[in-house]
Amino acid sequence: MHKHLTPTFSIVTVTYNAGKALEDTIQSVITQTYHHIEYIVVDGASTDGTLAILNKYQSYISTLITEPDKGIYDAMNKGLKCATGDYICFLNAGDSLKEDDTLFKMVHTIKSKDLPDVLYGQTALVDANRRFLRMRRLEAPEALNWKSFKQGMLVCHQAFFAKRTLAEPYDLQYRFSSDFDWCIRMMKKAKVLHNTHLTIIDYLEEGTTTQNRKASLKERFRIMVKHYGWFSTIMHHSWFVLRLLFKPGQ
Repeated sequence: MHKHLTPTFSIVTVTYNAGKALEDTIQSVITQTYHHIEYIVVDGASTDGTLAILNKYQSYISTLITEPDKGIYDAMNKGLKCATGDYICFLNAGDSLKEDDTLFKMVHTIKSKDLPDVLYGQTALVDANRRFLRMRRLEAPEALNWKSFKQGMLVCHQAFFAKRTLAEPYDLQYRFSSDFDWCIRMMKKAKVLHNTHLTIIDYLEEGTTTQNRKASLKERFRIMVKHYGWFSTIMHHSWFVLRLLFKPGQ
């Protein structure tokens, strides 16, 4: 790695009434051995003791916003507006950086003299006690570009670090899958996407309700059609189209 490459990471944590999970997330950020971090926390005016936790860690938090929002992506947009680092990373309550030296290792995988537009890696799924369950079903590909997501979201949003100068706001018309759309938009603008070959994130596996899951899949389908067209989307996801056609109430 070239000596002058010490990028700053703007890490944004969005939280709402997620006290226990939030503390694990904060700990994973503040124990990093790499210190070029700007930590931004956006809380949707929690009522569960979250503020006491945030006060405890106040000295580690660069920017704290606590106010009602219009949902997760609205809160993420607020965090994005405050960010000043080279890279933006969204690490929501319950998610954590895999190891204390994860960011250090990520930076040391960069061999070019310029910072890549996107850094990415793998994701491990963990339970509420942070115990490893399994690797994420969809694996980050060896080489990544904007067409990669025709297969689905191959890189978990939390393990996708985009240059802040590329970053645009999340599209609030999507309630569940705006991160999918956002990553594709970032990749369309990116010239160099760098595979760190690291497991970057521990992702807390929580069962989303099937209703939300269905709404999320429908949104993803619309996003794929927007970026890749009908034909390509149906070719890659014919099973999903059949489910929508034959079980419209589902």
